[in-house]
Amino acid sequence: MARRASHSGGAGESGLARLLELNAVNAAGDAALAVSLAGTLFFAVPSDEARGQVALFLGITMLPFAVVAPLIGPFLDKFRRGRRWAIGSTFALRAFGCWALAGAVADESPWLFPAALTCLVASKAYGVTRAATVPRLLPPELTLVKANSRISIASIAGAAIAGPIATGASLIGAEWSLRFAAVVFVGGTVLAILLPARVDSSEGEEHVGMRDVTDSAPRGRGITPIVVTALRCNAGLRMLSGFLTMFMAFLLRQEPIEGWEDKPTLLLGLVIGSVGLGSTVGTALGSILKDRKPESIVLIVLVADAAAAVYAALFFGLIPAMALGLVAGLSQQLGKLSLDALIQREVPERVRTSVFARSETLLQLSWVIGGFVGVLMPLIARLGLFVIAALLMGWLVFVLRGLAVSRQAPRRHPGVA
Repeated sequence: MARRASHSGGAGESGLARLLELNAVNAAGDAALAVSLAGTLFFAVPSDEARGQVALFLGITMLPFAVVAPLIGPFLDKFRRGRRWAIGSTFALRAFGCWALAGAVADESPWLFPAALTCLVASKAYGVTRAATVPRLLPPELTLVKANSRISIASIAGAAIAGPIATGASLIGAEWSLRFAAVVFVGGTVLAILLPARVDSSEGEEHVGMRDVTDSAPRGRGITPIVVTALRCNAGLRMLSGFLTMFMAFLLRQEPIEGWEDKPTLLLGLVIGSVGLGSTVGTALGSILKDRKPESIVLIVLVADAAAAVYAALFFGLIPAMALGLVAGLSQQLGKLSLDALIQREVPERVRTSVFARSETLLQLSWVIGGFVGVLMPLIARLGLFVIAALLMGWLVFVLRGLAVSRQAPRRHPGVA
């Protein structure tokens, strides 16, 4: 039944079904890794040391990636199987990292934390290297929105299956759930290399620069200001996601919510679970709303995120924290589906793949920036949440101002649709 659903709408013939299967495996591996880290490593390293290592690793790995990311796609497309091998390498790196972690957990090796962060970086790199494959494998019967909805559902299914298995394995020992994750990532490596050859084909495509997708002024590449506005809104949503991942993880460990001092793992699981639930609801809402004014939806969800952050800051506790996670997950998913709809509707086909890849790169980097803020923020719940709420409100003002300026500016390229 699952295979029939993944192959429907021409996805089997175009090769999109293989990408859906790959994404399910990716989510399964990440879920198994998350279970392992939440139960052992996260609580084994002192908070101050852990936060310092996270900040350092984000700085020396992800930020330089911002410089080379615009060059990676065109470079990979020059080589046979270049992009497939790049995607596969993100799985192989995580397979090696998880297997090394399994040994490090048993030996209490000092390489334990760097190996875990390597897996995190590889997970983010997967999103960037995979970005251009979706438009290339898109069958005529499907839109980007529908394709990415299927990818989200595949991710949820993969995580839902692997999570309980990894939890059961971790009861024997953390090294066993890590070995399970390693096996999953090995499978992902093989699946990535076996993706259709169209993944590496850039025939008929034009590449766009980062400024083309971040400057709201028309630049003659068919990228309308409304797409730039949607991308900016999504950047704010991803920034909140990165912030909550880092800030709430360390906060709930160091300063658990009153009444939950003896159950920090369960507390963290409830907050993370609310984000997953929100993402699932967002996927369902996206399929219901379809193409109903996505340019308005991206603004609404950004406002909702800021409002939820203010609410959580004012009345911090378990329910407000879970409500913030729920809204953040829902808003990120709805915002991404709306961005996909606008790229499909507004961007010419010749540059659509490049725009999609550039947007994913910028969104991953926005997550990293939010994570930096979360790591560096003092572990005071109300302070941190008010700061991120203020940043989101400031970003919203910037987005609205850019949209107003773009609407007032004369069209320098009236012939571009």
